[in-house]
Amino acid sequence: MDFEFSPRAQDYLKRVKAFIRTEIEPVEPAFWTEVMTSCQSPDWKTWTVPVVLDELKRKAREQGLWNLFLPDPVLGAGLGAQEYAPIAEETGRSLLAATVFNCNAPDSGNMEVLWRYGSEEQQEKWLKPLLAGEIRSVFCMTEPDVASSDATNMQATAIIEGDEIVLNGDKWWSSGIGDPHAKIAIFMAHTPDGSKDRHHQHSMVLVPLDTPGVTIERMLPVFGEFDAPHGHGQVSFNNVRVPVSHFISGPGMGFEIAQGRLGPGRIHHCMRCIGAAEKALDLTIQRGMSRTAFGKPILNLGGNRERIAEARIAIDQARLLTLYAAWKMDKVGAMGAMSEISAIKVAAPNMLQQVVDMAIQLHGGAGLTRDLPLTGFFIQARSLRLADGPDEVHKGVITRIELMKRGFMDKK
Repeated sequence: MDFEFSPRAQDYLKRVKAFIRTEIEPVEPAFWTEVMTSCQSPDWKTWTVPVVLDELKRKAREQGLWNLFLPDPVLGAGLGAQEYAPIAEETGRSLLAATVFNCNAPDSGNMEVLWRYGSEEQQEKWLKPLLAGEIRSVFCMTEPDVASSDATNMQATAIIEGDEIVLNGDKWWSSGIGDPHAKIAIFMAHTPDGSKDRHHQHSMVLVPLDTPGVTIERMLPVFGEFDAPHGHGQVSFNNVRVPVSHFISGPGMGFEIAQGRLGPGRIHHCMRCIGAAEKALDLTIQRGMSRTAFGKPILNLGGNRERIAEARIAIDQARLLTLYAAWKMDKVGAMGAMSEISAIKVAAPNMLQQVVDMAIQLHGGAGLTRDLPLTGFFIQARSLRLADGPDEVHKGVITRIELMKRGFMDKK
């Protein structure tokens, strides 16, 4: 295997770094200050997006730094997972950059679903405006009343009645639902069919958010933050009717689509975690060498030098593991790299949580404020240990594969 980045990836990485340094970093503090001032109400209807974001997006698109995640050379940058990995890492150093480059979740995953599985009609109506950054999207999978770590528990239903699909159920942690530009949701639900096994009785359905019966019940804060102007909400679907043509790839294809969606997305999340950890380490060293206590730089007190070394080791371990998973996914696909993808999904968020915790501690009270991105990084790390499958589920996947390698069938 070769982890050297291609000339094309190196060129994109160089330009992304320069754009973040010259265009995003100078305005990002003011962006978040405006968001914190105007969007802290739980009433998402009052949320607004600072106008500077549209300007940043325009500049990024003009420079060809747009849809870099999509491996289509016409619609995106045409980069493989391993090529995109260092770019995702660089965007992870900022809480805003992925959005500026139109590479943010859940839109990137939803766009990839439509690109891989969507009909021509679906691509024309929804993929094109998403790729253009004209609208945003939502992914509705997790439910409040079941253990969503087992997606077969899903209680929401998508039932065919004539030429319509009738949707009922409650979803929460529906990311992006608070954004004023959110127009379309992908709704995953149970489509009962006794002739199929349990992994072919769920479907993904495209639901315009202005469809009658779709109700945003509330926004959900994470550690007291509403993640505005993006947001995560609880949404009810009450006898929502959409045409049968709104099935993505047909009824019963939900799990297959989910695997295709989540594989690349998990790699993107993990590389952004690594970028965030690098930024946290940068801030920690700068802080530790610029502040003194008891006559010494605080980096030289209380074992802090060893903590810096441990952070470097942990970050590099996570990076190499993630690059390996990306390389393997490029070679054999997401299903063939399932163990490696599950491994990084455990390793990278835990690593980020540990590194950021160390950074917050060394920054003292400043580490708890929004003057620095550390609290945002901590929320990101802790949330990702649940999002896209909790740690325990991924560890179970790894163990099952290890048993199968040795001829043991998992009887649990």
